[in-house]
Amino acid sequence: MAAKKKDYFASLYKVAKLINSSLEPEEVLDGIVRGVAEGMGVKACALRLLDAKHDELRMGAYWGLSKGYLRKGKVTLSGSRLDKRALSGEAVYLEDVRSDPNFQYGERAKTEGIVSALVVPLQVNGRAIGVLRVYTARKRDFGKEDIAFLEASANLSAIALDKARLHKALKTDYDLLVADRDRIDDN
Repeated sequence: MAAKKKDYFASLYKVAKLINSSLEPEEVLDGIVRGVAEGMGVKACALRLLDAKHDELRMGAYWGLSKGYLRKGKVTLSGSRLDKRALSGEAVYLEDVRSDPNFQYGERAKTEGIVSALVVPLQVNGRAIGVLRVYTARKRDFGKEDIAFLEASANLSAIALDKARLHKALKTDYDLLVADRDRIDDN
């Protein structure tokens, strides 16, 4: 068990370093999902962002999923009890998504070769902004260390998204100030 904890620590360190290395959300999120999948030894990882206005979770980043699977359809809050539970703050484990009614696209998961799933919320200041999911190719029972690692990765992901949002807002404010100053200097 000690070797697994060490691997999770090293993987979490890589994720944290990645977050601090870039302000480009796509680059950071792509690195996070890849790092999580590799660190946990799972088939795939996906990060979905909440769009409550349209009752759906939009794909933010993924690793290990086929284009065909990604085109399966919208992941709606009304159709996914799994994500509703995760967005309420719960880590949710499904042993077999192919037959579990809480999983919205069980038949597509079967075609993709997905069996088990673990989903945790992304939260900023106690508010859910999305979910982080991992998928396995065989039935897998996730332990406390698995859940703790995925939750820590989700928290880092949420921080990275918030950091990128704040950077964008700051840059916009700066650009407006510079434009205002230039306009005043021209008069």
